[in-house]
Amino acid sequence: MRSRIIAFSLGIGALQMQPALPDWPPLVVLLAAAGLLWLVRQRPTAGRVQSVGCLALSLAGCALLGFAWAVLRAEQRLDDRLEAAWESRDVQIVGVVAALPHVFERGERFEFTVERVDTPGARLPRRIMLSWYRGSLDDEWRDGLKIRPAERWRFTVRLKRPHGNANPYGFDYEAWLFERGLRATGYVRPQAIAERLDDLVPAPAYLIERLRDHFRQSFYEVLGDSPYTGILVALAVGDQQSIPGDQWRLFRQTGVTHLMSISGLHVTMVAALFASLAGWIWRRSERAMLFLPAPKAAVAAGWLAALAYSLLAGFAVPTQRTLYMLSVVALALWSGRNFGVSRSLLLALLLVLLIDPWAVLSPGFWLSFTAVGVLFFVGTPQIGAARGWRAMLASWGSTQWAVTIGTLPLLLLLFQQFSLVSPLANAVAIPLVSLLVAPIALIFVAIPWPPLLHLDHWLVSGLMAFLEWLAVWPIWEQPAPPDLATLLAVVGVIWLLLPRGFPARWLGLCMLLPALSWPAARPAPDEAWVDVLDVGQGLAVVVRTARHTLLYDTGPLYSAESDAGQRIIVPYLRAHGVRAIDTLLVTHRDKDHSGGTMAIEETLPVARRLSSVPELQPERCFAGQEWLWDGVHFAVLHPAAGDYERDAAKTNNMSCVLRIAIAAGSILLTSDIEARDEQALLARARPQLKSDVLLVPHHGSGTSSTPDFVAAVSAREAVIPVGYLNRFQHPRADVVERYATSRVWRTDRDGAVRIRLGAEGPALSSHRSEYRRYWHGQ
Repeated sequence: MRSRIIAFSLGIGALQMQPALPDWPPLVVLLAAAGLLWLVRQRPTAGRVQSVGCLALSLAGCALLGFAWAVLRAEQRLDDRLEAAWESRDVQIVGVVAALPHVFERGERFEFTVERVDTPGARLPRRIMLSWYRGSLDDEWRDGLKIRPAERWRFTVRLKRPHGNANPYGFDYEAWLFERGLRATGYVRPQAIAERLDDLVPAPAYLIERLRDHFRQSFYEVLGDSPYTGILVALAVGDQQSIPGDQWRLFRQTGVTHLMSISGLHVTMVAALFASLAGWIWRRSERAMLFLPAPKAAVAAGWLAALAYSLLAGFAVPTQRTLYMLSVVALALWSGRNFGVSRSLLLALLLVLLIDPWAVLSPGFWLSFTAVGVLFFVGTPQIGAARGWRAMLASWGSTQWAVTIGTLPLLLLLFQQFSLVSPLANAVAIPLVSLLVAPIALIFVAIPWPPLLHLDHWLVSGLMAFLEWLAVWPIWEQPAPPDLATLLAVVGVIWLLLPRGFPARWLGLCMLLPALSWPAARPAPDEAWVDVLDVGQGLAVVVRTARHTLLYDTGPLYSAESDAGQRIIVPYLRAHGVRAIDTLLVTHRDKDHSGGTMAIEETLPVARRLSSVPELQPERCFAGQEWLWDGVHFAVLHPAAGDYERDAAKTNNMSCVLRIAIAAGSILLTSDIEARDEQALLARARPQLKSDVLLVPHHGSGTSSTPDFVAAVSAREAVIPVGYLNRFQHPRADVVERYATSRVWRTDRDGAVRIRLGAEGPALSSHRSEYRRYWHGQ
């Protein structure tokens, strides 16, 4: 059974790696073949070869069944889509606020279930994500139009298909939406119809969300603006958006991020506490014992507690997975059968993937199963070991060591870093949060006595002080290892965690070394790698030579707590082994080009700063600056030094233009220059403008890319950094037509664009073409 579950799971995983779903006729043939192969069983046969062959056929059938099941589920979800013709058009809808709204700087974001579409001809998905931008969140707004779960509203909205930034080692926002069934995103149109139709829609799921909103409000009424209120809200009702960004950074630095949301650990702990309490009470009644044995009553109480806590947490996808796993364990205990550790884990895996075949896309899924597997792997040999506080302390220490080592390969592959103080931080935080902080928060939900919450906040304050003390220690960062090194590290972890006495366990540490020391790839001398990152409506370009790195602009500022620097650029640089920036060039003041500067400077050392923005206290960029790195020539072409003495009409006019050249090719980075700047460049530096690759000025705006300038550059490749369906309607169609002789790349369509300047000339590729998945753009 175990091998067949693994094969079925591999089939599901194989589908999630496909760039497109297979057509139905071939799939039906595969499904029929799978059914026949699945019927094959390993029976005593004339020879061992025949027996192995039967098993192989059976496993192939299970894999095909998993693949077909995943295709069927994917087809059903893809059918619930927003047609391209209805993107960015006003549509009037009626529906229900389906989940707890999250307040952000300028409004609220919430999931919305569409019940009716009033615009003739429009066909919308059943479930969408909406943002309602309200400006400043004043008291009048809070008391007036504030939305709550379970309310029915009529809105005029403007939607678009799910779309996210596509960068190597970046977060796949489209996959996240797809797994959760959110098939469009958009916003409520300002100064249009926004009417509350019903205060309460009495459906079970909506009532639970209304209760969550009530409990969240009760936390804020007691604690107000206390610094750690958001943490308690997140632990009680699963509202992770309540935790500020600086606190999340502290959790990442100390490796306790998993504890600050309702994770599998918390759900399991609640289930265990309620099971123990129910079993103790049940044994006090003879009548109850005769009606139902105490062990079964404890199992039922624990499972019901886990279900209630999962619902209180919003029944998010990670919480659902934990509940499904606990359901398998509870069923085994209720039936009195001992499935064994490996069989129980695999049955839980099967149930999770049957219900949620997209779970394999989530890092949390892999980390959770790895952690649980490691705990069982190292814990099984210790059964029956000596008791006592020394033995318990040793067991706790070995468990922390095992989980830290066991999850190390995945952390390096997925996040390219891990906290060196994580074992110590978790050794204190896990019991404190799971046994005290989270249970007290839940007790307050049931018994709203304010001193409970003040005590809980005091405990969290002490924990945060401890974490801040640990956060001064460095984080181990490593370029993303290749798949082969990761696989070798996994084998090494298993070898290293074998029971004491097993010979040559030190070989496991040797197998870990490649993943821990894999060198970052760099260009050869006389070559340059230029990566135009997909940051939405903005610009960020990473330039690497053999020993140097330049960052050209830092992308947009998304909100008060989010920018392209921390969300996209820093993870990208970390994954590619960049530990310092030799030159940071911020071309001009606009927030879509300079928004991530602070995050970059707080995270990475910067040797030299060039900019036209005086407030950044940099060295001015001006035409005539040149330098040579590893055989690669850099030259600033704009603005002229005298431009700083005159008031520019727009900040765009001061954009720093940079040309990067080797003997075999060149690229021209133009930022947001406009027509007047292009004319100045033609008059001052026409011979230097000719380049093989052009970063199209000002995102393809109608104020740039004059015909004379395009002709002077005569680029074979044109790259347009632009946001998907941006409000400026960049790039203009007539501007794109001017690049008819060039191959045009767009970050909204192609994702991050990679440019390799080498001896054979420029070679370009895009992230979306190399990492295409069937849900992208759907």
